[in-house]
Amino acid sequence: MTAAVTHADATHSITAALTRARSVEQPTEGTPAPRHRPTGPSTTLPPELDRVLRHSLAAGPGGRLRPVPSAGALHPVDAHLLVGPGSALPAGRYAYHPLTHRLHRRGPAPSTAPPGTLAVLTATVEPTAAHYGHRAWPLLLLDIGHAAAALALGGCPAVCLDAPGPLLAAAARLDATDAPPLAAVRITADCPTDALLRWAVRDANDPTDPTHPIDPIDRTDQPPPARIRPARHDRGADDPNAGEPADTHRILSALGQRADTRHHWQPTPSVEVPESVLLTRRSATPPLLGAPDDRQLVTLLRVAAAAHPDGPSWCAATGGPRPALVHLGDHGRLEALATGDARPTLAVWAARQRWIATTGAVLLAHGCPDDAPPAQVRALHQIAGYAMGHAQLAAVSMGLRSRPIGSWQRADLGAAIGRAPGRHWVLHGLAIGRQPDECHEGDDDPS
Repeated sequence: MTAAVTHADATHSITAALTRARSVEQPTEGTPAPRHRPTGPSTTLPPELDRVLRHSLAAGPGGRLRPVPSAGALHPVDAHLLVGPGSALPAGRYAYHPLTHRLHRRGPAPSTAPPGTLAVLTATVEPTAAHYGHRAWPLLLLDIGHAAAALALGGCPAVCLDAPGPLLAAAARLDATDAPPLAAVRITADCPTDALLRWAVRDANDPTDPTHPIDPIDRTDQPPPARIRPARHDRGADDPNAGEPADTHRILSALGQRADTRHHWQPTPSVEVPESVLLTRRSATPPLLGAPDDRQLVTLLRVAAAAHPDGPSWCAATGGPRPALVHLGDHGRLEALATGDARPTLAVWAARQRWIATTGAVLLAHGCPDDAPPAQVRALHQIAGYAMGHAQLAAVSMGLRSRPIGSWQRADLGAAIGRAPGRHWVLHGLAIGRQPDECHEGDDDPS
């Protein structure tokens, strides 16, 4: 039995898994898993889908840089497109390939499929779990949020960050061996609010027996389609890294388990973003020197808070002659939560990244108490990533440099400023600076 597997009991509950992810326990880095890509016949995207995906999830030349940040530049989020009747494409289920910017047909649509197109977002656990171990699953939730934000900012009308996992899986025809589905995005305006329910219906036009299989996602980068697939998270018992990917997969699946089908579509903010900004936004390389002014901080805090009504709390750590931890007061002005320079402490909490101690400012999402139920844990992390995606684009639009920070240990912000412990943990951060610096060409790493 490996060291990773011996933690199975400790990570059995979401509460225990969250406590462990927030601890200073160092992850054991495993062997990176191969990338999982769609195979089989592919098709180009019609114009209404081309622009949205090109401005959000598509990889640039070389496959590394993308408009959306991701922990470790691993980009584990896949988009399964559900295309209804009346589209330029034949109705059915498709997998999007970000490296080729093409769609691979996976199967038919049910007769109940509505018009319009929506995407179900899944998180492939192996690459992130191999790199971050027991800290991987909160980062994957943040990545889902960032991907949803990228689609929203690319022009999609609504996102759903709370749909039950079984509903998402039924709509996209995914099973327990596939990457966990965690969010949905309405790609086109004609997609109705009951689209997930209508796609989840099984009928004679959408058989589930083995004679009408859904095309799988291949487990390698090789072009031939794989008609029979092993479980993504089911490695051999002699694999020293088997525990963490399986644990991560199980935790993410458990977070989405609900017997009901209730879900909420959140309209995306109406923001006009120049195409050049959408395609060139990148996580900047440290150091990020030079503090944003008060007007810019107010804008970033407002954008983050307005992205989703059910999100975490927001504040910012500033330096300068009057360092403080500030938030938006009742009148929309900056007010101090605490005085003093919080940035050196944040640098320690954020995996001891020393450059954070001198960055211009750090925008922080905080909340998710120790005893939060699974649905709240999932929602707050995904919304934190989603809202931070909006805030980062706002920073770029104002000429600021920024870099998301996703990995936090013992970051009990509430306790640090004299509030009850275990109630206000740092979930996500965005380092901000005014001093121009070049993009880190190999890494859009928010952690």
